[in-house]
Amino acid sequence: MPASAVHRLPDQLLPNLRLVFVGTAASTRSAELGHYYAHPGNRFWGALHEAGITPRRYQPSEFAALIALGIGFTDLSKSGAGMDHQIAAETIDVPGFKAKIEQFRPRTIAFTSKKAASLFYGRPSSGIALGRQPRDESSPEIFVLPSPSGAASGHWTLEPWRELGNWIAGTK
Repeated sequence: MPASAVHRLPDQLLPNLRLVFVGTAASTRSAELGHYYAHPGNRFWGALHEAGITPRRYQPSEFAALIALGIGFTDLSKSGAGMDHQIAAETIDVPGFKAKIEQFRPRTIAFTSKKAASLFYGRPSSGIALGRQPRDESSPEIFVLPSPSGAASGHWTLEPWRELGNWIAGTK
């Protein structure tokens, strides 16, 4: 897909959301459809419900409805699309993401891959643990989740998603 045809996913952000999911960039399928986590093999929507974060299983086309539950979405690259290794480094905007977090001040952010977290932290993904991260008082709670992408199925576990679900349930 030529760069000019890449369709950006809109941020779904409001002040003081309970939770914001942060990916590296939209998948090719998500960019084509304009819906977060839209590939049929992606576990995101099932994991969200199974971990107790949403009351039912939503469809990718319903992503905007989660704002009513206090759940938002963004990506580190708003112009790139594809698998993580296909995203051009110059499209990754960590300072822009940090500015969004400062502006909207969500209570919790959850990176939906170790790759996204490694870009945020500026260190290799091999040094990042899944689950709740150590934090200072000035930042939101941060969780790192295993990628729900079907391409990452060898590293899949629902446990960090459940940890996030338990955390969110306790902060209502």
